[in-house]
Amino acid sequence: MGDTPTRSERAGKCLCGAVTITAKAASHEVGACHCSMCRRWGSGPFMELDCGTDVAIAGEEHVTRYDSSPWAERAFCARCGTNLFYRIKEANQHMVAVGLFDDADGLAFKTEVFIDEKPDFYSFAEDTRKMTGAELFALVQDGKI
Repeated sequence: MGDTPTRSERAGKCLCGAVTITAKAASHEVGACHCSMCRRWGSGPFMELDCGTDVAIAGEEHVTRYDSSPWAERAFCARCGTNLFYRIKEANQHMVAVGLFDDADGLAFKTEVFIDEKPDFYSFAEDTRKMTGAELFALVQDGKI
């Protein structure tokens, strides 16, 4: 009890290897976003690890950033097209695509957001915490996320 860390350093890379990301304090909890923007971006839910603010990016010259809203941006590798991360600008919070990381040891699927936008043609078997977009924004507004 209490011996398993909730965050650790993780390193990952895009498909072609031009961009590598090292997160000093990556969460062990995988999240999925079902919002329409994430689904349009990757043709499915965005599966991510909250990697916080201490993120180092090598190959930054290959990173293309897109301001998807006034408060957030999405990034991808300009060489191979791999989705890299979703970043909340003001907090500099990086939600990094879980598929970038070679080491999946200790990860657990815990949360689904924008469940109210999830289409009916897929669902996950895991028992996760599910939040609507309104519930997520309320937590953010209250400073609980």
